[in-house]
Amino acid sequence: MRSYYITFRSVTFAQRGEKVLNTHQIRCSLLRTPRWMEVQGCGYALKLWTKDPLLALELLQQAQIPVRRVYIQQQDGQLEEVAL
Repeated sequence: MRSYYITFRSVTFAQRGEKVLNTHQIRCSLLRTPRWMEVQGCGYALKLWTKDPLLALELLQQAQIPVRRVYIQQQDGQLEEVAL
């Protein structure tokens, strides 16, 4: 199972997202985004362990939680941005 990172512009959106995904049994953890991932200002991310990141994005969209960017963790540990 691969890891995915979904970034948000505020800790509030990230916390809401964590609650929604945990409610639907999608394993995730809240973390501060690394500097290189930030687009502007502060940023927070959810790290997900899932086989279906599209379901997670759909749940966040239904809950009206805006997402900034999505990254996938490659086998070598590098993160690559995924187009939404």
